[in-house]
Amino acid sequence: MQAPGTTLAIPFVDLKAQYESIKPEIDAAIAAVISDTAFVSGPFVKAFEDAFAQYCEVGHCVGVANGTDALFIALRTLGVGPGDEVITVANSFVATSEAIRMAGAQVVFVDINPLTLNIDVERIEEKITPRTRAIIPVHLYGQPADMAPICALAQKHGLRVVGDAAQAHGALYRGQPIARLADITCYSFYPGKNLGAYGDAGALVTDNAEWASAARMFANHGRTKKYYHDLEGVNSRLDGLQAAILSVKLRHLEQWTEQRRRNACLYRNGIEGCGVGIPGELDDVRAVYHLYVVRVPNASREALQELLKANGVSTGIHYPIALPYLNAYRHLGHAEMDFPEAFRASGEILSLPMFAELTEEQVRYVAETVASAAVV
Repeated sequence: MQAPGTTLAIPFVDLKAQYESIKPEIDAAIAAVISDTAFVSGPFVKAFEDAFAQYCEVGHCVGVANGTDALFIALRTLGVGPGDEVITVANSFVATSEAIRMAGAQVVFVDINPLTLNIDVERIEEKITPRTRAIIPVHLYGQPADMAPICALAQKHGLRVVGDAAQAHGALYRGQPIARLADITCYSFYPGKNLGAYGDAGALVTDNAEWASAARMFANHGRTKKYYHDLEGVNSRLDGLQAAILSVKLRHLEQWTEQRRRNACLYRNGIEGCGVGIPGELDDVRAVYHLYVVRVPNASREALQELLKANGVSTGIHYPIALPYLNAYRHLGHAEMDFPEAFRASGEILSLPMFAELTEEQVRYVAETVASAAVV
């Protein structure tokens, strides 16, 4: 089975194309950091933290080494530790649950909403116990989680909310940046993210000055000033080179987001009705499409993936094993029926190429190739 037209080579992501589009700005930013030898902390980090906090419409941003550390430091800042439980979703990258365990708490999984593949808000309350301290909703693939009922549950039960926005830079929920809806929101700037560094980097943002100060101290060896340490912290700092690169990219993020959303619309128009499930959005959100994830029923995913590969299209699977079924959580003893929607989705989801620099021709070609499979 062949797709119509000439074969195109379409990568899953193209970081070089993004760099080429802003090369003079990036090169100048890197040169400025090297010239000032401002490699750890310093003015470039401060400038990015201020700009990103403003972008998220919150008061404070603390740059850290990566997104996993951001989650871990956020939990520790909020007092989560051994003996506590933290609720999160069954479909995410392992960093979400890993950070809970790093903080010393027990992870409690909740199944997904099959429309959005985010946490099923109807299933959260049944998982709350006297040991529950926090909920981590994940804005997976750039789709905002349903924050209103999550925040209502947190208020009802006296819980904290830590948003995992590693894939959702710039996402909006009912007109508000998602960072305004959680106690602390955490971001990854891994190179392939919507806002990506040229190495590992992350940040947490909050409107609470006390939490921001505590998180900054904990991430810098528990230090108040040089050689004065109020507690044992960790070494997790955003470096000057990454901060300068991120400052440049932040200026382009809105344009890139709209290009991703355009690509998502083209995919939707080209794929809808061909037997492949397309992403569903909640009402009144702006999804930012870090990934464009379709669902392929009837065990046809591998066949479609091979068809796309044969026609020059790279794809991915995010994620092939739902978190409760990883070997890392085998000790929890979960069965398939515990999280049926997450288990089912892990066998059906397929990520198509998605990045801002994709051309309309490329997106239409991918969509036509998918449609040519006539999945039923």
